Amino acid sequence: MAYQSEAQLEEQLVNQLEKQNYTHTVLADYNALINNFRMQFEAFNKDKLAGKPLSEKEWERILNYVNGKSVFESAKILRDKFQIERDDGTKPYFKLLSNDFTENIYQVTHQVTVTGLYTNRYDVTLLVNGLPLVQIEIKRRGVDLKEAVNQIMRYRKHSYQGLFHFIQIFVVSNGVDSKYFANSDKDIFYSNTFFWTDDNNIRITNLKEFSVVFLARDLLIKMMTKFTVLNDTDKIMMVMRPYQVYAAEALIRQATMTSRNAYIWHTTGAGKTLTAFKTAQILATNPAIKKVVFLVDRKDLDTQTTEEFNKFEAGSVDATDRTDILVKQMKDKNRQLIITTIQKMANAVNNPRYAFAMDLYKKEKVVFIIDECHRSQFGEMHKDIVRHFQNAQFFGFTGTPRFEVNGKVNGKIVQTTKSLFGECLHSYLIKNAIFDNNVLGFHVEYIKTMDGDYDLDDNTMTNAIDVNELYMADERMTMIANHIIQNHKAKTRNRQYTAIFAVSSIPALVKYYDIFKGIDHDLNISGIFSYGANEDYENADEHSRSSLVN
Repeated sequence: MAYQSEAQLEEQLVNQLEKQNYTHTVLADYNALINNFRMQFEAFNKDKLAGKPLSEKEWERILNYVNGKSVFESAKILRDKFQIERDDGTKPYFKLLSNDFTENIYQVTHQVTVTGLYTNRYDVTLLVNGLPLVQIEIKRRGVDLKEAVNQIMRYRKHSYQGLFHFIQIFVVSNGVDSKYFANSDKDIFYSNTFFWTDDNNIRITNLKEFSVVFLARDLLIKMMTKFTVLNDTDKIMMVMRPYQVYAAEALIRQATMTSRNAYIWHTTGAGKTLTAFKTAQILATNPAIKKVVFLVDRKDLDTQTTEEFNKFEAGSVDATDRTDILVKQMKDKNRQLIITTIQKMANAVNNPRYAFAMDLYKKEKVVFIIDECHRSQFGEMHKDIVRHFQNAQFFGFTGTPRFEVNGKVNGKIVQTTKSLFGECLHSYLIKNAIFDNNVLGFHVEYIKTMDGDYDLDDNTMTNAIDVNELYMADERMTMIANHIIQNHKAKTRNRQYTAIFAVSSIPALVKYYDIFKGIDHDLNISGIFSYGANEDYENADEHSRSSLVN
């Protein structure tokens, strides 16, 4: 590949953006940026100005309103309307950005010179309605993208000011690789920069191809208005990753164009809760959908989960066990999005005292979004909810779907995630997450514990064998425990790391724990499991909880 300098890549990008209907605008310095913002602001809000241009005093009021804010505060201002008093006493509402990409004014400029602590020139800036919302830093081919991220961090400390606090998204590229990330008042870590992909998780890294897809005006506006989360607790913006966007869009299409259920298969650690919650937020703005209910299992609604939800929308979670609060939320016509547990919803539809409130939505279009849908959705509570809401749609998110081979057996029927929720609309698997460095990679090392001439896939060979007795044999389990003790130091890099030993059942865990306690070693061994309040005592000597305290 021929050498290309930063200047050549910059020129190619500007030319490409012109082809994508951005107007090339020359802005030499910050004053020129301010003057251009005034012209574009008046053009964008011309219906509010009613043919009367802004006076100097009126413009000063607007600048005072938008200037001097943090990045997070600027992001909130960008997404909201604001009121300014005009010289004649009228108080029209103005806005800085439209969710409809066709209503905005798009410009591209480059080499804007800004003087702060030092004088800096920014590579390429995308302006929407005169505001710099996307900043692109380019390095020549072969240069590590981390250098571009470090350069942005330096600019933020040395010269970003005023209107540049409205930057929502940064893009870094060396021509071959291109990544994006959200602006922040805090330090930006390289781990929070993302590649864009297609809906099959294939990366789009070349700068030209990235520009055609990611910097397309419609997608760019959607990324800023729909798929950016303002975390009020931590005061940061969170821009969603491509697989999260594709999953959310697929569910939105399913909800608005069909009445069919569906599920999303995103691996553990891929941010399913954020994707599910953002999908729920967007669907809650659709007037055709009367209620959107984000449904979780009670055991999953712990303090950490509640805090996570409240970061997305303050005060959104009722963490109590009181069903009457849920019923009150259902009756509130202004409450479009409800977060509750499957236990409370099942109680609400089954309790006659709540019949009037719950029957209001019996035949309405209600959307249920279920986090970790492989849990608690195969029982009677789920069936009760489905029976009550006759026109409801159910969308599930899971990292571990149930298939025929691992489905829940109910009589002669094997219940799977597909049988409950229908088709899988989008998948992002563990291999994708490892490739993207979203989760830690792992190495599989198989150790054979049984010898014999047999075929593991031949079911007829095990008809007369107690398989559980074989796997739970003292000799086999002791051998495994000794192997772990003997190899722990080498496998954990001289014990720099800890390890988790996952086993098949609580009885197996208890037995392994006892075996480890009976072997001479210097490791600290702890057993962790969840017990049921009303467990089946058949073939059990004690309640599993007793093992925790023995």
